[in-house]
Amino acid sequence: MTEPRVLVVGAGLSGLTAARNLSEAGCSVSVLEARARVGGRVENGTLSDGQWIELGGQWIGTGQAALRGLIDHLALDLIPTYNVGRTTVRLGGRTSYMPPQLGAMPRLKPFALVDLTRALARFGELVRNVDIDEPWHSPDAAELDAQTLESWIKRSLLTAGARGYFRSLAETALSADAGELSLLHAAFLARSSDGLDTLIAVDGGAQQSRVLGGASLIAERLAIGLDIRLSTPVRAIRQSSDRVVLTTRFGEEFDADRVVVAIPPALAGRLDYDPILPGWRDQLASRLVAGATVKQFLVYPTPFWRDDGLSGRALGDSTAVHATFDATPVGYGRGVLAGMSTRVAGRGAAPASADARRAAFEDSVVDFFGPRGRDSVEYVERDWSMEEFSRGAYGALFAPGAWTAYGHALAEPVGRIHWAGTETSPIGNGHLEGAVRSGSRVANELLRTL
Repeated sequence: MTEPRVLVVGAGLSGLTAARNLSEAGCSVSVLEARARVGGRVENGTLSDGQWIELGGQWIGTGQAALRGLIDHLALDLIPTYNVGRTTVRLGGRTSYMPPQLGAMPRLKPFALVDLTRALARFGELVRNVDIDEPWHSPDAAELDAQTLESWIKRSLLTAGARGYFRSLAETALSADAGELSLLHAAFLARSSDGLDTLIAVDGGAQQSRVLGGASLIAERLAIGLDIRLSTPVRAIRQSSDRVVLTTRFGEEFDADRVVVAIPPALAGRLDYDPILPGWRDQLASRLVAGATVKQFLVYPTPFWRDDGLSGRALGDSTAVHATFDATPVGYGRGVLAGMSTRVAGRGAAPASADARRAAFEDSVVDFFGPRGRDSVEYVERDWSMEEFSRGAYGALFAPGAWTAYGHALAEPVGRIHWAGTETSPIGNGHLEGAVRSGSRVANELLRTL
């Protein structure tokens, strides 16, 4: 007997985890990666002086057992996310500074605060009732999936400040405008990260730690010893009763017993399949788009916000960059602020050039931290919606109706084709944790089949 041969499409954390597990179990595995690097939506970059920064996914949460176990296995070190000092919250043009024990809970007028507190409690109840493994079977799933998070916000909150806070949370935590995703999906994402509080928290939350040297080290160490073909974009998958053949953009062909497609659902839906995919799988892929996110960095002579007792963490509803955090590497002399914006070029009234986005980011820093925000000495950005082999980040957004109509197809194999990716994981969906879990799940699925 010959050892089973498996092809993995995509060298992100999900594809690499699957390939590693299959290889260690005795399968012959090759990974076909479109980029000239491994990591997918995890990517390191460098500043002009050579200092590393993280252009993509980076955080490791407290309860993310699969990811933490992998990091320990790879002998990588974790460092805490900087969270010393007050958090800045700017809603409706008003700025408040919250002590660490209150997180990002804003100071609002009494009626608005009561309004927000009640809405958070109602949303928390929705989150607790989500069926984490099969969201489409949650109580009132059809009703929740028929509306957007934005429609729920308008119906459930009465004050502008409370509405602005919820919308900012959607942009920061879910990488989406509240009108883009279903209420069921918003509740599922919060449940997938152990609740909304955990999803947005630093200490004790989803942003607890970072990898010393950058998260791309996880992918680079996972890749050691694997057969990885870089710059090999797959364009077609042809399967028969006993084989599956992959064809690349350049006409190369690879054949195997099984294939794992470990790329974002929207990109997986653009491949050519022979025979064509079942209607339910194609309909699912056509409804899942990635969040439109620009990750931006401003470098300052010093982390000046710390001088004022501020953590560098900020949340705002009226700024071009809706969230910032202190991304200064440990021991680095200069200060680095990272910002997340879903208001990318071509979406709303976003600045259309890098220079304009830098200026808009500086305006946001001034609003959050004062006039020294204009003193940046360097700017770096990564517009993930313009990355050919990602077309967005953090993860896929489920529009109204997608979960209840097609959710069952998300991880269900089609013949010899198996699906992986953070979007297929009930736990840590949209995070590094979900990617690692999905890779392990599909490897186990294949080993049972083979």
